[in-house]
Amino acid sequence: MFKLNWKRLGIAAGLSLSLFAAGCGSDDDSTDSDSEGTSSVGDGKEVELVYVEWDSEVASTHVVGKVLEDLGYDVKLTPIDNTAMWEAVASGEADGMVAAWLPATHESQYAEFSDQMVELGSNLEGAKIGLVVPEYMDVNSIADLSDEADMTITGIEAGSGVVTNAENAVGTYDNLADWEVVPSSSGAMATELGSAYDNEEEIIVTGWTPHWKFAEYDLKYLEDPEGVFGGEETIDTMVREGLEEDLPNVYKVLDQFNWTTEDMEAVMLDVYNETSPEDAAAAWVEDNAEKVSEWTEGVE
Repeated sequence: MFKLNWKRLGIAAGLSLSLFAAGCGSDDDSTDSDSEGTSSVGDGKEVELVYVEWDSEVASTHVVGKVLEDLGYDVKLTPIDNTAMWEAVASGEADGMVAAWLPATHESQYAEFSDQMVELGSNLEGAKIGLVVPEYMDVNSIADLSDEADMTITGIEAGSGVVTNAENAVGTYDNLADWEVVPSSSGAMATELGSAYDNEEEIIVTGWTPHWKFAEYDLKYLEDPEGVFGGEETIDTMVREGLEEDLPNVYKVLDQFNWTTEDMEAVMLDVYNETSPEDAAAAWVEDNAEKVSEWTEGVE
């Protein structure tokens, strides 16, 4: 379980300093002028975003983090366990996240923590989860599986929504009664998928869209007649209570952050091709100034 106590002490100290500074001048998110009359929106104030290390969330978090950094904030991006990500925002330890998959993938976390944070709505629509296979496999539905891939589904992190739903599928579909879901990690799943694909071997993985693997390989979702994996999902933005009052410009950017599957997959593919997340995000921000200006509209 994610350890909160040591960071809460740091946050309390930081909050005390912020309140002291607020008492001596303007609000936390106001601009300060330097000796030459220029100003910086963030003025070095700290912002922490948390994310689960899925390729999609690495992309989105680094992009929005780069935008905030360019506005003058001291941005910390913290990779964290799935449930701990929700707990960190709910407790106020982190300022926010842009990685809430709803309604199915993070259903249990949403039920537990959503009333302790502020929901800003979707930053991406058209997301999807399910079981994914290479196009060359002669199967199109979960209901038609028999003994493919050694009766094994290769998963990502244990406890993630897509793995939980895969386990539910094993319990729901009679033809999967003797099948096994093997959790691993997002990276390990991708490695196994790539190896199997290169050798035209059978493999079934827990998959989601957006993801770079659909640009890299010829893949397909298996039909899900029982509806275990649900329908279309959105990726939502969640922030801590009090962020709008403490850092209104940060709140505004996170509230206005919205992009497409194609946007996200472009960053993800760069990272897959060994560009660092920081450099991939910076390149995308530079190439998409018009879209970024929509996210920062009204920031002052």
